[in-house]
Amino acid sequence: MPKSAVYFLVTLFLAVTTLTACTPQTRPDAMTVVQERQVLRVGTLMNPTSYYFDHDREQGFEYDLAKRFADRLGVELEMVPRFDINDLFTMLRRGEVDIVAAGIDRTSTRAQLFRFSPPYDVISQKVVFKQGSRQRPRDLQQITDGEIVVVEGSSHHEFLKSLGDSIPTLKWRATTDHDAVELLRMVINEEIDYTITDSTALDIQRRFHPDLSVAFTVKHDQDIGWALPQSNDDSLYAAVIEYFGEIRSSGRLAHIKEQHFGHVKQFNYVTTSLFIEAVDTILPKYKSLFREHSGTLDWRLLAAISYQESLWNPRAVSPTGVRGMMMLTLPTAKAMGVKSRLNAEQSIRGGARYLERMLERVPDRIPQPDRTWFALAAYNIGFGHLEDARILTEKQGGNPDRWVDVKKRLPLLRQKQFYRQTRFGFARGDEPVTYVGNIRRFYDTLKYLDEQGRL
Repeated sequence: MPKSAVYFLVTLFLAVTTLTACTPQTRPDAMTVVQERQVLRVGTLMNPTSYYFDHDREQGFEYDLAKRFADRLGVELEMVPRFDINDLFTMLRRGEVDIVAAGIDRTSTRAQLFRFSPPYDVISQKVVFKQGSRQRPRDLQQITDGEIVVVEGSSHHEFLKSLGDSIPTLKWRATTDHDAVELLRMVINEEIDYTITDSTALDIQRRFHPDLSVAFTVKHDQDIGWALPQSNDDSLYAAVIEYFGEIRSSGRLAHIKEQHFGHVKQFNYVTTSLFIEAVDTILPKYKSLFREHSGTLDWRLLAAISYQESLWNPRAVSPTGVRGMMMLTLPTAKAMGVKSRLNAEQSIRGGARYLERMLERVPDRIPQPDRTWFALAAYNIGFGHLEDARILTEKQGGNPDRWVDVKKRLPLLRQKQFYRQTRFGFARGDEPVTYVGNIRRFYDTLKYLDEQGRL
């Protein structure tokens, strides 16, 4: 080959190489990055409503939502917990996390900075104080006897800043030293006067601190969603939209919400206060019996059932003839080997064995915790009526293996147009719904008090 031709080819090669090196490389989209990494990184807040550890296992409402989404994408989930929402937003902007899932509400300011998923919950924001510590204010203008403390960078902080100087008498400050749950506890301890909190966080904390009292609501119907980076890349964002559409239409979202929050919406100050008082004064007499005879059950669940049944009164008697700590019927007592229903130990042992029998009858395909809620309903109303409600649920297009669906149909067993279709007929189906909800609240309170070393 002539030298001139060789020179030409070398020159052409160098030119092409230089041009290729100068051409901007196309960056992979967010979905491709996640799939190549094989990990979805989700920023969250470490708190009882979003993400926490229970016996070294990851738990929480946001964790369950994120885990299901990661499984859908076929990747591993890495939860990245922080205690400050501002840290999470900074990490999202820097690309250190793919999504922020922390029960955050979509405000106008945040919507300019981030893209939000479709809302998966709606909350309200309430001013809270300790009951009995002061006269209840009806609006912000009436807060003249104290100071509101909120978490810096929170939507509550954003709301107070938006007021400007419109209420000159209002005193408030934002803190980075405490999270929202800690502020609620500080209200109870009278370390601060007021705070603003989301309704879901308040519902959970009132199970342990019934003296948290609502003064008034400052914001209604706030959408809760996941936050993603503000960009032209729609790949991951589109997958999030599709995911929430699927779990909403399939009923899975309602199922997850029921597992975490379905029992906390109903709050009764007197009932909660009396229960916490009974934990201190009555439970110590019987705690060893609950522990000894719990078998495969959590003794705290057994204690919660007993309180719902008899208020921990071994000589309790109902008009229908059930008796004792676990309020056993005579046939049930005989079947469980209980000779005296008014004997506390025999009643607790018999009740525990009977609940275990109900658990064994629940179909194996039903996972926890729904399995336990079904067994509790059967303990209360009988397994036959529970099966009637499950069959009715399936006929109406619901899922008979989900408590959230079945508990909607149980009250229908009172109505002739429905119970005439069933095998076991009429039943006061609303009672097991209340029964299970109360036990879940008592059980949660006992677990919390146990973790605090109060049992």
